[in-house]
Amino acid sequence: MGNKKLDKIVTTLRSIVLQDQSNNIFDSKCVNGLNFENNKVHFTLELLPEQLKEAQQIKNFIQEKLLSIKQVDKVEIILTAHNIKKENKNSQNAPLRPAKYIIAVASGKGGVGKSTTAINVALSLLKLEYNVGILDADIYGPSLPKLTGISNKPKSNGKKIVPHNAFGLQAMSIGYLVPEDAATIWRGPMVMRAVEQLLRDVDWQNLDILIIDMPPGTGDAQLTLSQRVKLAGAIIVSTPQDLSLIDARKGLNMFKKVNVPILGIIENMSYFQCTKCDTKHEIFGNGGAKAEAQKLGVPFLNEIPLDISLRTSSDDGNPVVHKEPNSFISQKYMEIGSQIIKTIELSEKLSPRIIQ
Repeated sequence: MGNKKLDKIVTTLRSIVLQDQSNNIFDSKCVNGLNFENNKVHFTLELLPEQLKEAQQIKNFIQEKLLSIKQVDKVEIILTAHNIKKENKNSQNAPLRPAKYIIAVASGKGGVGKSTTAINVALSLLKLEYNVGILDADIYGPSLPKLTGISNKPKSNGKKIVPHNAFGLQAMSIGYLVPEDAATIWRGPMVMRAVEQLLRDVDWQNLDILIIDMPPGTGDAQLTLSQRVKLAGAIIVSTPQDLSLIDARKGLNMFKKVNVPILGIIENMSYFQCTKCDTKHEIFGNGGAKAEAQKLGVPFLNEIPLDISLRTSSDDGNPVVHKEPNSFISQKYMEIGSQIIKTIELSEKLSPRIIQ
């Protein structure tokens, strides 16, 4: 039933040819990430710049067509602009710079606590009196909606998307724009266009620092993002396990190849401090990331233990640095934030913020 219904949806999309175009919207690759689940159609529609004035009428027309299909109860369309402007090549390839200093938080593999680390590092920088934003660039598995407790779609000011305010952070994620349970089936180039739009078409306001929670791994998306954005540096998150360290090393080497400075390595899930016996239990081993940092000649930023408050605060959408700012874990993140600022001050000559 689902396949037949999807065929009808595709047939309907193929019947729609927009003004000044010779091909229909489906075959001309204007429709991306098409998904049909629970009687709901969802996709991204890429428009030409000259079509933007009629964007809402186009959207309404397509929705009306699709809603005429039986068992289609809802149609969600995210509008994006196809960037074909009459610019010179230098302008097209200019690095994206939505903030003075952009920092990537990355890992060679998933499941090491990268996203939790990213938001708590961002909050530590905010507490150091910098204007900070966080961008969740993981298109396939966005974590920011869960970590911030925000699920509603962001508003638009008519030109750009207005980022959410999460504990004082300017926050944006693809997870704010697509349903939480929707399967995202996008090709690599589509992913990069989506990430670039989150950088370019979001109304970031006077950011000192933008933290980018990178997708896990070292594929095309990570490499292209590293090349398209002027990064002040990268932070690598790893667990103490040898397997995680091998992947972390790959991530570190990727950044080195594209001349991105390494701000340091964080060892997450470093140990468990038992509150009853006051003993450190090194569940995944310990010290591997610190040894790796010394071996590779990059800073070791800190070790973050396994901690129930860190896990519960993240699950509750209230990260530990905001929820429990004076806790032992939060102090660890504040130390990381201070080290990052010192490194950037030395390498980028970032002027310290004067607090009056």
